[in-house]
Amino acid sequence: MANAGAAWDNAKKIVETKLKQKGTPLHDATVIGDTVGDPFKDTSSVAMNPVIKFTTLFGLLAVELAVSLANSHGARLTHILAVCFFAVSVSFVYRSFYGMRISSN
Repeated sequence: MANAGAAWDNAKKIVETKLKQKGTPLHDATVIGDTVGDPFKDTSSVAMNPVIKFTTLFGLLAVELAVSLANSHGARLTHILAVCFFAVSVSFVYRSFYGMRISSN
């Protein structure tokens, strides 16, 4: 969504500056696309950045921990910690997507 919004915004800028087609039906179409594209950029990119950062960081830390524990303590402790990390991540996902919804009273 963020990339599509940016593409629509850039299309309007190209039509206005490079093609010098302001006031034409082509420009009208790109203005409509820009009207859709601005909310796409403003909402989806801001909402997705924390999710991407959290999952990347969590994945890297979990893999590093699993590799170091597997080498030093064996597979049993690694499996127990994997289940614990999975439970924590499910809790965060539930709170992020379901626990913060606005009720429709």
